[in-house]
Amino acid sequence: MTTQTPSPTLAPSLTAPPLTRRMACWLYEGMLMFGVVFISGWLFSTLTQTRNALDNRHWQQAFLFIVFGIYFAWFWSKGQTLAMKTWHIRVVDAQGRAVTQGRALFRYVLSWLWFLPPLAAGAVFHLSGGEIGVISLGWIAIWALLSRFHALGQFPHDALAGTRLVHHETPARPRKPLFNRS
Repeated sequence: MTTQTPSPTLAPSLTAPPLTRRMACWLYEGMLMFGVVFISGWLFSTLTQTRNALDNRHWQQAFLFIVFGIYFAWFWSKGQTLAMKTWHIRVVDAQGRAVTQGRALFRYVLSWLWFLPPLAAGAVFHLSGGEIGVISLGWIAIWALLSRFHALGQFPHDALAGTRLVHHETPARPRKPLFNRS
């Protein structure tokens, strides 16, 4: 009995898609999150009978943090969010396998490194919303460009979480003939 080694051309590539495509997916994901925020915010306000947007603000932020964690951990453990499907990107572990829910949750917590440093700077230095916005844009650009220094082009939080973003095409389904010609 002989064993064949898999051909390197058949093995899926574990290098990242181009940075522009990943950032386009990131922006699209942000747009889709408006729906999640809207429904979650409405649910929270209804359940807590909150009448003013500033009432229970910190509790609502904590609630949204948990909802986002559930959303991302669930979809990432399945391989893709809707935005990732659109842009043909999949999240896998370092060996190219599907990520576990625990690893997906760890990736979610680490993904807050996109936002926490500018928010922390705003809190420490009492910056205005506009100043935090400018710092956030600069930090996001720096964080994204750091992927250029990773051997496989991965974002820093993916490298820390042991995950990778990879190109993923869904296999085409065979077409059925419109008419049976027999």
